[in-house]
Amino acid sequence: MWTHFPFVGRALGAATAIVFAVGLVGPAQAQAPAGRASAPAKADQRVPGQNAVKDGWITVKIHSQFVPEDALEGSDIDVTTKAGVVTLTGAVPSEAGRARAIAVAKATDGVKSVTDSLRIMSVASTDTRGAAGSAARKAGRSVNDGWIKSKIYAQFLTEWNTFDDSNIDIDVTNGAVALNGTVKSDAARARAGALAKTTDGVKSVKDNLKVSAAY
Repeated sequence: MWTHFPFVGRALGAATAIVFAVGLVGPAQAQAPAGRASAPAKADQRVPGQNAVKDGWITVKIHSQFVPEDALEGSDIDVTTKAGVVTLTGAVPSEAGRARAIAVAKATDGVKSVTDSLRIMSVASTDTRGAAGSAARKAGRSVNDGWIKSKIYAQFLTEWNTFDDSNIDIDVTNGAVALNGTVKSDAARARAGALAKTTDGVKSVKDNLKVSAAY
């Protein structure tokens, strides 16, 4: 005997209607109700104007990577960065040194291209006697102007919170250091001079830095 239950039919009909309605809404709308903000960008996605790698940081980073490179022993390299375009000038001791310097620069974050203007030639050491230069000698490296320059930049990198928004150019001649360019504060200027003075092989430091909030 068949028994009719009206309320069962009504319940099933309502359930079917709900399922059908969800199907029309679609996955994206079902999971993101109206008015809810879209999901934030992933951490590794750069936001223009916020996460751009600045030229000053690129220069400092490249120099810091030169310090431990065996192929660059005795080199004296200048790194210039403009809008992510890096130019390498100066001297390297061999073709292998040139190739390594270019490879290091190209692999650095933010670098768009690298222009090679390096010369292959031996660079005279400015290794000093006594306490100065001892750390580098213990590491098996000679202290020449190029090493001093890259070493100072490497120390700037370890304190980048201080030197963020800086654009510093370092010139070294026979152990005499000249600091040129801009820093964001008087504290950054004083710290740059202090780090340079305590670097192995440095005989004197001339501070030509200017304080500027940004470059």
